[in-house]
Amino acid sequence: MATKERAADRGLRRGRDLYLAAARELRIARVDRGLSLSAVGRASGLSASALSRIERGLVPACSLLRLAQLHAIVGLDLAVRSYPGGSPIRDAGHVALLGAFGSGLHRSLRWSTEAPLPIPGDRRAWDGFVASGKWRYGVEVETAPSDGQALARRIQLKQRDGQVDGVILVLPRTRRVEQFLAGAAGSLQPQFPVSGRRALELLAAGADPGGSAIVRIRRGLARPSARCASRM
Repeated sequence: MATKERAADRGLRRGRDLYLAAARELRIARVDRGLSLSAVGRASGLSASALSRIERGLVPACSLLRLAQLHAIVGLDLAVRSYPGGSPIRDAGHVALLGAFGSGLHRSLRWSTEAPLPIPGDRRAWDGFVASGKWRYGVEVETAPSDGQALARRIQLKQRDGQVDGVILVLPRTRRVEQFLAGAAGSLQPQFPVSGRRALELLAAGADPGGSAIVRIRRGLARPSARCASRM
């Protein structure tokens, strides 16, 4: 059975693929414009042989700054953008919050972690996934949220693509989170209309929580406490 690729290894592989693609575009553009290795090398402060090695994909440690410079010299603009990918690494605080939430669920419910989205090729996954025969909820854990609008957009997209009835957002019960929730009320309140405390009560009884909710868990506690996002 195939083993799961580590996030670090996936990132390195992705970086190599991107470098090779950029190097190939660089060479095609240089040749198409009739520019010699020596001419582009002089403009960039590189020798012709060094530039040739970059174009042939033999300098995987070539910096993004250097690639952007070379692309500009041959008349290209190098563009870089990040997209949602696989799950990030998780620290001890994240694991503890997820475990505390899972411990409060009724035994009749299906509970799993690192549940992939049901789209072929999509590397995103729910931190947790809780379901019964009639409903399904994705669970996301954030230990240090800072941008309410970005968080709301990301969860909204995952809810759409994840084919779930709602999302349970699990946060630590800290002063920093209190401040974050107060400032992000306008972004998060419409998306999480259900009281976190009520959602936990229903999940503990094996029932549908009734919609998306924000649950706050005090660090070090085995059982979660909650509050409704609309009470911020």
